[in-house]
Amino acid sequence: MNSTRTRARLTTGLVTAALLMPSLSLAQNAPLAALSDGQIRIGVITDLSGVYSEVAGQGAVKAVNMAVEDFIVANPAYRGKITVTAADHQNKADIASNKATEMIERQGVDFITDLVSSAAALAASEVARQRKIPVIAVGPGTSTLTNEKCNRYTFHYAYDNYMLANGTGTAVTRRGGKTWYIIYPNYVFGQDLNRQMTAAVQENGGKLVAPSEATPFPNTDFSSYLLKAQSLKPKIFGTMQAGADLVNVVKQYNEFGLKKQGIGLGIGLLFDTDVTALGQDAYAGAIATVPWFWNMDALSRAWAARFEKAFGKKPTWEQAGNYSATTQYLNAVVRARSDNGDAVVKALEGYRFNDFYARNAYIRPQDHRVTLDVYTVQVKAKADAKEPGDYFKRTAIIPADKAFTPLSESKCKMQ
Repeated sequence: MNSTRTRARLTTGLVTAALLMPSLSLAQNAPLAALSDGQIRIGVITDLSGVYSEVAGQGAVKAVNMAVEDFIVANPAYRGKITVTAADHQNKADIASNKATEMIERQGVDFITDLVSSAAALAASEVARQRKIPVIAVGPGTSTLTNEKCNRYTFHYAYDNYMLANGTGTAVTRRGGKTWYIIYPNYVFGQDLNRQMTAAVQENGGKLVAPSEATPFPNTDFSSYLLKAQSLKPKIFGTMQAGADLVNVVKQYNEFGLKKQGIGLGIGLLFDTDVTALGQDAYAGAIATVPWFWNMDALSRAWAARFEKAFGKKPTWEQAGNYSATTQYLNAVVRARSDNGDAVVKALEGYRFNDFYARNAYIRPQDHRVTLDVYTVQVKAKADAKEPGDYFKRTAIIPADKAFTPLSESKCKMQ
């Protein structure tokens, strides 16, 4: 990590609501584009059965279908011309690769989205690159998708590990969390997030009291790491786990009494579903960085209410991101007047937009990182919640041009 990491600039204020009306981010009454086989086929490759199924899973599939339905209402010429299919990658790279191959070669998929799990995303991205199929990866954290492993057909949406670390590592360390002990899941996502978080802590005057430690993935027993944290007495116990693994860590963190001992919790990646699983008092006071949350403003609430009515649960920010990403793909087809992969990529590159989810968004042509405003939040105590699911207090806005890896530090060699 280059030591010139851009510091998270904290700002306040709201983007003018008029700029974010859904109609301005959705094509309207567009004529039917030239479709390769008369159809646009969308593939959602996600975790339908494992540790990330609550943050993505069927909710991500539902969000993609909602985006398609809304697009068709606005563009009736596409009625009956768009289909969505889903596959479970089981958080395994080989299965993700096989599913992507099957979708493209046997089902004629024109576009792939979600790809929660970094290893799965990297594998599917390579398959799509070889076959010139656009991918918008919403779910993976690894920053390598827009750095060492960038390619012409893959775009990275919503978040990445640089964003998480730049926001949370900076905020927590500046608030006095100067000494850290970090654990991370031993696969691509966790390894990358550990590197990014360590860099952010150190660049803001913090230090690690012991080397970061890799944990098995998935895992249910974190007792040995918590006992070590008790003996090390850092200001912050940093957990880079996600999904069900994070829930297990936080549950045991509370059971072992680390919070009462003055050891704070540093969370790399946090979703609403993680808080729901244990109750918000288990996380109260913890800082996280997110690209969106369901009740952050009126536009977000309105979309979240539609999703909850359709799916039965409030959306995670990843699920909402799949709606936004799918909408941007379909809009690009309209601008390109074709679903040809190269034409769609060209229509996406350099595009600026706002919607209920992505504020001040820009699709960088140099590395295909989708930049957008992101937010540092603090988990509220249950007593401070005004309604069910009211988990987060926004503490700062990190502008889109400061939230992600600066191009000056990018390792992407786009081909």
